[in-house]
Amino acid sequence: MTGVARVSDGGLGRLLALSLLALLAGGAILLLTRSTSLLGMFTQAVIYAIFALGVGVLLKQNGLVSFGHALYFGAAGYGMGVVLTLGWMPAEWALLSVLVALGVAAFVVGLVIVRVPGIAFGMLTLAIGQMAYLLAARARGITGGADGMNIPWPSTLFGVPQSLLLKPGNLFMLSWVLLVVVTFVLLCILRTRFGAVTEAIRDNEERARFIGIRTTVPRALVYALSAVVTGIAGLLSSLNTGFVSPESLHWSVSAITLLMVVVGGFKRPIGPIVGAILYFLFKDLLGEYATHSMAIFGAALIAVIVFSPDGITGAVERLLRRGFSRGGSVGGAGGASDPAAAQGGKP
Repeated sequence: MTGVARVSDGGLGRLLALSLLALLAGGAILLLTRSTSLLGMFTQAVIYAIFALGVGVLLKQNGLVSFGHALYFGAAGYGMGVVLTLGWMPAEWALLSVLVALGVAAFVVGLVIVRVPGIAFGMLTLAIGQMAYLLAARARGITGGADGMNIPWPSTLFGVPQSLLLKPGNLFMLSWVLLVVVTFVLLCILRTRFGAVTEAIRDNEERARFIGIRTTVPRALVYALSAVVTGIAGLLSSLNTGFVSPESLHWSVSAITLLMVVVGGFKRPIGPIVGAILYFLFKDLLGEYATHSMAIFGAALIAVIVFSPDGITGAVERLLRRGFSRGGSVGGAGGASDPAAAQGGKP
């Protein structure tokens, strides 16, 4: 079965329809939101939702937990800043070049570190991420050191004036459209033969090797894919703020994003997105009314891990299945009585 055929069998039309509905939902949120500060919070939540998608796809397809994925989030901003400051190429080409460079670098790194299982992989990613953090904080001549770096975005990007692009509503819709497109592309990729192979390797690597599958390259490709998705979030964040600092590379950023993935659930594609939105709701909205809003989020995290290890989306899915099964059984009983009644009514 070819990859394309598998996507078609999985319902490409349904994916397109759901993506269109998601785009309309973004438009509805924009129309219903009057506050620019609230739009700014939504934009940040959507950017972190893309970041969480990158972390989630690595966990879902490789079964690996990264404590250092902020490396690719911050590196995208620094890469863009350095390229634009030195004037190597136009911003449009720089965006593509930064993502390609991140993907290639992550693939090369992945060829080494995906061989390490379990918590050792997480420690390796943490060490690499912290090395990048210290390098960015000390290389003052290039990165601005601990003070960070202003990114000289051009006055127009893809022919759109920066003043128009950076309006809260426009930036929110740009982020939302990118979130929908990235999710759609990821779902298409994961429904191909490549997705099936990586799931087989995740479930039993020894058996996959035994049947002739090379396991390292597909795992490294998943790592590179997750890095590119994370890099898209990093580029959006740098466009939103026009600034990048070593804090964007810090392990705590990786940890927060990992929490979003765990709370939302990594087994469903929408899980990391739900986790990111919930995190920002707790942080920004509930924070106005409760001093210890993050403690409440921590308690919610513990409750999710104890009662629903596959996250909130997993719990919601189980509840919906129970509801449908009960409805089906009630309908089935009614359906069984109807024929009897019908038979009883026969002469």
